[in-house]
Amino acid sequence: MGKPLNVESAPAKPMRVKPRSAEPNLRDQQRVEVSLTVTVNRPGQPPIECEMCNLSRAGMMLRCTNEVTATLIPGKRPPAPGDWIDVHARFEVPVLAQQTVSLSARCHIAHLRRVARDEFHLGIRFVDFDGRGFDYVDQYVHRLLTDGTH
Repeated sequence: MGKPLNVESAPAKPMRVKPRSAEPNLRDQQRVEVSLTVTVNRPGQPPIECEMCNLSRAGMMLRCTNEVTATLIPGKRPPAPGDWIDVHARFEVPVLAQQTVSLSARCHIAHLRRVARDEFHLGIRFVDFDGRGFDYVDQYVHRLLTDGTH
C-alpha cells in the first residue's frame, strides 16, 4: 500500500510579509478629463502655472514642461512612497454656468511620469482644502461624470 505519511510538524520558518506601501491606492477614483489652469508652488518658491489634464475627488494630474518639472521636483526623480513633495495649488472650478470659485489646497506630488521630450505628468494628491474646496471639487467631478461631458 505504500509508506505511511509522516505528519510530524516541523518548526515554522518565519515568513516575510511584504510591507504595505505608504502611498494609498487612488486608482479607484473616477477621473474626469479637464483643461484648467493651476498655479502650483513649493514652500518658499514663486508660483508656477501648469495645466490640469484630469481631476478626481482625491487629486489631479498636471501637464508640465521639463523646466517646470525640474523646479517642482529637483532632479526630476519620482517621489518615493511616503516621501511626497509638499506643494500648494490654486485653481478655479465652475459652480454655475457663468460662475467659478477659486480653490486653494495643500497637496503632495505623489507621481511623476515623462510622456514626451518636454512634457511630464505630475500626479498630485489633495491633502486638505481651504474652506469648502473639497465640496466644490466633489460637485464638479460628479456633474462632469453624470453629464458625460468629460
